[in-house]
Order: sequence, then structure tokens, then C-alpha cells
Amino acid sequence: MQRIGVFVCHCGSNIAATVDVEKVVQAARGVPGVVCAQDYRYMCSQAGQDLIRCAIREEKLTGVVVCSCSPRMHEATFRRAAEQEGLNPYLVEIANIREQCSWIHKDRDQATAKAIVLMRAAVEKVRRDQPLTAGKSGVVKRALVIGGGIAGLSTALDVAGAGFEVDIVEKEPSIGGKMAQLDKTFPTLDCSACILTPKMVEASQNENIHLYTYSEVEEVSGFVGNFTVTIRKKARFVDETRCTGCGVCMEKCPSKKAKNEFNCGLNTRSAIYIPFAQAIPNVPVIDTENCIKMKTGKCGICQKNCAAGAIDYTQKDERITREYGAIVAATGFQPIGLQAFGEYGYDRYPDVITSLELERLMNAAGPTGGELRCPSDGRKPKEIVFVQCVGSRGQSCRDKSYCSKICCMYTAKHAMLIRDHWPEMNVHVMYIDVRTPGKNFDEFYRRAAEEYGVDYIKGQVGKVYEQDGRLKVQASDLLDDRQLLLNADLVVLAAAIEPSPTARKLATMLTASMDTNDFFTEAHPKLRPVESPTAGIFLSGVCQGPKDIPETVAQAGAAAAKVIGLLSKKELTANACTAQPDEGRCNGCGECEKVCPYGAISYEEKEMRVPGKTEKRRVARINTALCQGCGACTVACPSGVMDLLGFSNRQILSEVDAICR
Repeated sequence: MQRIGVFVCHCGSNIAATVDVEKVVQAARGVPGVVCAQDYRYMCSQAGQDLIRCAIREEKLTGVVVCSCSPRMHEATFRRAAEQEGLNPYLVEIANIREQCSWIHKDRDQATAKAIVLMRAAVEKVRRDQPLTAGKSGVVKRALVIGGGIAGLSTALDVAGAGFEVDIVEKEPSIGGKMAQLDKTFPTLDCSACILTPKMVEASQNENIHLYTYSEVEEVSGFVGNFTVTIRKKARFVDETRCTGCGVCMEKCPSKKAKNEFNCGLNTRSAIYIPFAQAIPNVPVIDTENCIKMKTGKCGICQKNCAAGAIDYTQKDERITREYGAIVAATGFQPIGLQAFGEYGYDRYPDVITSLELERLMNAAGPTGGELRCPSDGRKPKEIVFVQCVGSRGQSCRDKSYCSKICCMYTAKHAMLIRDHWPEMNVHVMYIDVRTPGKNFDEFYRRAAEEYGVDYIKGQVGKVYEQDGRLKVQASDLLDDRQLLLNADLVVLAAAIEPSPTARKLATMLTASMDTNDFFTEAHPKLRPVESPTAGIFLSGVCQGPKDIPETVAQAGAAAAKVIGLLSKKELTANACTAQPDEGRCNGCGECEKVCPYGAISYEEKEMRVPGKTEKRRVARINTALCQGCGACTVACPSGVMDLLGFSNRQILSEVDAICR
């Protein structure tokens, strides 16, 4: 005989303000099989859990239904409470009467009626629940960090500091990411390279960290604690073990017309190059698209002049397969392309530049040696206009819907540096709103406006054009309600940022979730902000959403803490709700294998008894360590022989019947 207990939570006023909790309790007492029904103000509290444990013990309950918030919040909490009293945790069901009921209804009677229906459906399911036992799996004591920017480096250093081995995969020839391109950082105006370079050196010298630069992740399989990853290490055509970083090959290279990506294309580089002076590893890479030897078979000057004999034109891409217990995505960002914003003249006028290009022009290691010059003719600008929110905040259908978060602050930084180094230059900032959501950020912005005399104008720019050899900025001043026509020698566009273009491909390999803007989605925005919904996949830095350097480093540390916690475990509890085929009816068609995103389904030949004889048949086999219980196979199976433990067809249909009564 089944003895079911129903426990209804008020959730303060979250549920009780819209749902008549007493009516739900009274309705539960009338449901066959329910021997105990109680309510409590905060069921997830210690007192609430004690109430459930006491009822299990005294009423000898065989199943529990908790009417409360989403199971994502507290299913594990209530299952642990039941387990402490000897009840199998998979005999506990959650009726979500907060997110699915009270929060979306205003009418109290309607919300109460729906809560009663959800409670009855949960009771019907728990009637058919079976005790399940979760399996165990080991943990590979090694982590993979994808991305070698400040987020990836910070995460890797923290994990390595705890004694675990870490591999960093970086698609560029050097670690460092976007931070390596910056001149100064806000709000302290300290040197970006002075902060970043020690971390780069520390990562390269740490015995627990292995760098795979100029490399990409090609394939990911497995599950939390036991991922198998294939890394493609692209050919540099330079032997890293022999190269001394002397730079002679770059000096002698006759092909010096390739655009310098590190300097945003503002100058050129040789076909064999090191991205920047502090690059790690300090080993050149040959750009095959611009190398004369690679294109024509002639030249070879770099090889002839390499005293170490490190140049190897025959080098091939290398594929490396390794196992990891945890994976961290730290793929960073890039500024958006401005081709769709023709009104600003970015593609037409050389003196219309982006903020990142300005960083390189102001950097001592940049194309102008730190002297701010107009790209068109090298003259020193006198009038500089900054345009904010280019491509951010959904101002038009071309724009990103989100605020890029860092633009207001780095524009204030640029304006202050310009006024400090070249006080004769006039700086105007066209802004929609100034957003400064960080410690000492608002004070920093006010210094730019009040102490450095930066002209902040609340308004929008309609057009940038050239007239009589001078740039003109047509804009509106929204505070004074007037039209402006500003003269400018240099126009700087604060372009929105977006995720790395490799992020979506990587998310597919990791079976991680992404939002509509291609940022990785966290498991829970408040409770699990650095975890992906896919177990064992963690998020670090701007791949999860726009953020500045301090916030990025903070999140990197949080991700590292989660990774350390995972790798510290001797074994992991596997998912108990896994797929299960009826082998007697399975015809081995292969449809379930095609849709399984975790590679958990394979096939084997088994001897099966059929009327009058024994024959070999091809049947589906589930690797329960890999199966995550997504249910895709149960839908795809044309014979209906695939079921999901804990969510069987019988259980789901019983819930539907209860709702339809």
C-alpha cells in the first residue's frame, strides 16, 4: 500500500500571495494514497526539512510530493532530506507552483486551481516512481582551459596552484588575449602589459600548466570527470624546441606587407612573425598566405639565416588526444564589425577608427610609437570626437540588444590619457547614457569630465562625413535640444563587443547552452553563475557576457574554485535517470544513436529467445555513465521501446491524465 505525503510551501509571499495554500492542502488530503498533507512558510528551511523528515519517519511514507519552487532550486535539497530518513531520493517529486503558477497568475482562484492540478499530477507520478540507484564514475585529475586571455590564465593559475594539471588551448600564436593589446587599464590607469605579462610568464613556467598555442579544440566526447578532447596543434613551421627567439628570421624576411593583426591592421608585419614583443611562447609563426616560399617554392631566406636550424617548411598539423575531468570555456570576445554602420564612415575615412585601434595608436609598442597621429596623414589631431554605443543597446535593428558594459569606462580612460599627454587637444564625447557600475568607476568618469575638461554631450550622432578635407560630425544635443556640427580630426567609435566567432562551434562540441547573442548560458544566473548546464563545463570571462577586467578575474577565480572542487573528488555520482531499451522489442534501427548528443548509445549482437527458436539480434546498449537523461532517444525511437528511468512513458502519461481530469 502506498503512503504519500504532500508538503506545500508558502515561499514567504511568493506562493501564498497568489495561491490559497490551505485549499491546496485540503485538496491533497482528498487524493487517494495521500496519508499526510501539511504546509509551512519556508519548506526549504531547516525547520521545513525537519517537518518532512518527521513525517517520513512517523507516517512511514513511501513517496513525497513537495509543492514549492522550481526543482532546479531545491529538488536536491528535498531529496537529501528524504534520503536521511531512508527513503529513496528518487521517490520525491516537485510540483512547481511558484514559477509555473503563482508568478504567472494574478487571479487567486485561477492560480489555486492550477496549483491543485499540478499537485495531483505530481502525486500520480510518484505513485509510479521506482527506487533508482545512481552509479559512480572516476575523475581524471586534469583540467582543460579553452582560451589564453586574462580569464583563461587566471583560471589556469588558480587550478594549477591547487596542485592539478591544466592544459591551456589558445588559437592565437601567443597567450595574452585582448588584454595584451591594451595600453592602460581603468580605473587605476596602470600599464596593462605590466599586469598581464607576469601572469603570462608564470603560466609558461608553472610545472602544472601546459600551453597549446596556435591550437584549437577539434572534438570533445565523454562526460563530467571523464572528457576526451582532441586538440589540433597547427603547424608553425618553426621548431619550438630549437628556436631561440633571436628575431633574425623576421628581419631578413623580404615579405613585409601583411597586415599586423595585433595592431588592428594599422601597420604591416613580415610573413614570419611574433605577434608582440612579450609574446609567449617567444617563437615565430609563418603566415602561409603571405610567405613567398609557401606560395611559390622560392625564397627560403628565413631558413638560410636561422642559426638554430628551427625553420621547418615540412611541419604538419599535429592532433593530440587527452583526457580531462573538467573543461573551462574562456573564449573571450571581439569588437563587432562596423560594415553595417555606414553613417559613421568607418570604411571610407581612415581617421574614423575604433577604440581598440586607438589603444594601439597610444601604445608605446604600437605603430606610431605611442604618438597619437591621424592614420590618414600622420598629423597630430586637435579635435577628437568619441561616439558611444556603436552597435550596443538595440538602438536599431543592426545593434546588439545588450550594453557592452566596458565602453563608457574605456572612453573615459582614453579621454583622460589624451588630455593628460596632449592638453592642447580638445575631446568631445557623444553619449546616450554614462554607465559606471563598478568600484571607483563613477569617480573615474567624473574626473574625466571635471578635472580633465572632457566635453561630454548627451546626444546621438547621425552622420560622419568629410568636407573640405575635414571630418564633420553631425549630431543632436538632447539636453539643449539643438543640432550640432562638430569639426573633427579623429573620430573614435566605441564599438560593441561580441563573443568570439569560435564560441558557437565550441558550444556544440561541449553540448553547452548559448543565448541568442552567442554568449554561453550559465546553469543559474544567481546560484550557479560560472557553471554551464552541462555538468563539468565551466565558464570564465566574457564568453558568458560582457564584463571588465576586475569582474573577469573574479569570475575566473570562481570557475577555478568549482573546477578544484570537482577534481578533488575521488568519484562522482552518475545520473540515475538514464535511458533503458526494451531489448525484446528493439529492432536495432539506429535512430536513437543518431540523436544522442552524448554518444551514450551503441549496439551489440545478443541472442534473443523468439517463439520456437533462439536468434541473434542487434539491440541498443546504453552507457549509463555517458547518458545524461535528456530523453531525445525516447522521442526518436520509432518502435517506442526506449524509455527513461524516472520519466517513463507510463509516468508521464499518468501526469497528463491527472491534469486532464
